[in-house]
Amino acid sequence: MTQISQNILRKLNELSEQYALYGEQLMAPDVLADHRKVRAISIKRAALEPLIKDFAAYCEIDAQVHEMRELIDEQSDAELVKLAREELPVLQYRADTLIQSIQKRLVTADEQAVGSVILEIRAGVGGAEAAIWAGDLLNMYEKFAAAKKWSFDPMQMSAGEMGGFKQAIVAISGNGVWAQLGYEGGNHQVKRVPATEAQGRVHTSTATVAVLPEPEAVEIDLNESDVKESITTAQGPGGQNVNKVATAVHLIHVPSGIEVRMQETKSQTQNREKAWQLLRARLYEQQQREAESQRAEARSTMIGTGERAEKIRTYRYKENIVVDHRIGESFNLGEVMAGDMQPMIDQLIEHDTAQRLAAL
Repeated sequence: MTQISQNILRKLNELSEQYALYGEQLMAPDVLADHRKVRAISIKRAALEPLIKDFAAYCEIDAQVHEMRELIDEQSDAELVKLAREELPVLQYRADTLIQSIQKRLVTADEQAVGSVILEIRAGVGGAEAAIWAGDLLNMYEKFAAAKKWSFDPMQMSAGEMGGFKQAIVAISGNGVWAQLGYEGGNHQVKRVPATEAQGRVHTSTATVAVLPEPEAVEIDLNESDVKESITTAQGPGGQNVNKVATAVHLIHVPSGIEVRMQETKSQTQNREKAWQLLRARLYEQQQREAESQRAEARSTMIGTGERAEKIRTYRYKENIVVDHRIGESFNLGEVMAGDMQPMIDQLIEHDTAQRLAAL
């Protein structure tokens, strides 16, 4: 029977303690009084639950295996020894199956626990068609989020001249959102005849996607005194509120140079909350990227770099296929654009998990 290594066993015991702690926190009065805390802790606990159940089942079977082996070694009762010899291979097979499941869940446990991300889409090469394409991608992600029953909250939208968006930033939260969407970062290329094309020629346009996991306060190195905040009037086209009432919030994190402006709502309070939310996510991404580069040789990472310049996928409308270049697989374009992304994401997860398991 395969045995769990001491390193993995130690990690599983730590996660079991964390799972129990989340259960205790959900019963605390101060947490129960705050629905956002309840949701955040519930997502983390739900992410760990399958792993903890598999581990508990493995421990129970492992104890039974030891008991069967002791009966066989003692040779005190011939009938019991016979039963033990018959039962032992069955228990060992179940234990090995559970170990495989545990290892797969373990290497993605950190991603599963992140229940909130910021998705940023920017139109790339292709002019007006690129903005339309960025809008199509946004619609695809919104449909996928709806199917997963995730919340989908637009934060900042900059419309294209002929439709779509030059830039779209949304906050998405729900069970497993980072584990599912973490593979979307990069350059998304489309080949199709644009609605703006009179000659029927196929054009190539791009949009870039960034997916930023939202950090908790304890996970990010952010000194609020390092942030310059200014309140201004909104800029650009709009209603009567534009250029008259100071509601736009502008944040600059001086040490990193990261800059955020938020003016989507007429509420200065809401704009400030969203601006800080986006600033924390961008700073967290930068800090994680720096830390990742320092240990890149020592551990495996998610498929691809997630850098915007990296072409991860091509959407070919003539052939009605989507090609993911990281795994070399094709998928039905109509289904993917309708929000049915799960088969594609499942293959990305499977491929990534295999790479991580090989590095254990």
